[in-house]
Formats: sequence, C-alpha cells, structure tokens
Amino acid sequence: MKEHYYDKLLNIKTGGYQKDVHKSLHYHRYEPTPYSALEELFRLYELESCDHIVDFGCGKGRLNFFIHYFFHSSVVGVEMNELLFKEAVGNRKSYGKKHKGSEHIHFVCCLAEEYQIGPLENRFYFFNPFSIQVFRTIVNNILRSVEEKERGIDLVLYYPSEDYIYFLENQTAFEMIMEIKLPHVYEHNPNERFLIYRLEY
Repeated sequence: MKEHYYDKLLNIKTGGYQKDVHKSLHYHRYEPTPYSALEELFRLYELESCDHIVDFGCGKGRLNFFIHYFFHSSVVGVEMNELLFKEAVGNRKSYGKKHKGSEHIHFVCCLAEEYQIGPLENRFYFFNPFSIQVFRTIVNNILRSVEEKERGIDLVLYYPSEDYIYFLENQTAFEMIMEIKLPHVYEHNPNERFLIYRLEY
C-alpha cells in the first residue's frame, strides 16, 4: 500500500527490481528501500534543508524524491546503470510537474567510486549497493574531501553488511551514533535496520 501511496504522492514510478544484473560481483542489483523503512528512518533521524545528500546506487531515485519532499534538502543520486539513470531523470520531470524545487535534485550516471564528492555534501546513503572494495574507495574519497573542506559527515547504511561495519569501526574515525531497527521485520531478519555513522570535525 505504501509503495503505491508514496509513488502517487511524489508523482514518480520507483517500484520493481533490476532484471539485468551487472556482471561484476562488485555491484549488486537495484532494489528500492521500502517506503515503510524510510518512514521509520526519518521518524528518528532528521535532515535539514541545508544538508546535501548523496545516494549511492540510487536506482530510480526513490530516496531522492522522498528526502526532497519532506526536508527540502539538496540530493544527488549516483547510478551506474544507464536504464535506471534514465528512469530517475524521467521521474525528476514527473516530480517537477507537481512539486517545486526539482532543480535541487540531480542524478549522475557513473561508477560510484568515480563520483567526485562535492565540498558541501555531508550525508551519504548506502543500501548495501556494492562490495567492500568499492565501499572502501568511496569512504576514502569522502575523507579526502573532508581534508579539503572540513565538515561533519554522516553515513546512513541500510541492510548493512558485516564488511562495511568492520571497516568503519576498525579502519576509520567514524563512530556509530544510531541504530534503527525496523519494527516487525527485524526479529525475523537482523539485517533489517539502519546504522548511522558520524565523523565529527
């Protein structure tokens, strides 16, 4: 029900799964974060309109439009699959017909590890989209960006892999500030949770 409700509210189409899975083992197939999970995340973790969010492996852009609609933050979606990227761009046009501010929503078609981190970007979202090797490269890109422009950084992980967690807690200065377990599903699947890691400056 919520999938249909929010897609209609936002005037977008983000359902379904990726059928043409990338041949590399480093990249996982597209699967949108359930709207019920986003509701729970943002019930407890708030964004500001001044935040700049990057969604790695954004697919059709569901998170981007949800965040912009409720928080008016600037959002960038990074997607390597050209077909999904085109659907995200199409959703941006649809969203803009009903809602103001679509110029603050951007999509980039490139490999996640090749994305150039902007100096204002301070919140980064990951739905376990790729291998630890790629994740490590992206986090290092973020850290280099922080060296050039100091700012606080949050990493939001949904369905976090043990590899991601081990790397952040043992090889970086990020500290976990919040765990959000999804009601009714966490007890059956402990991966159904969000972990939020913060780097203070």
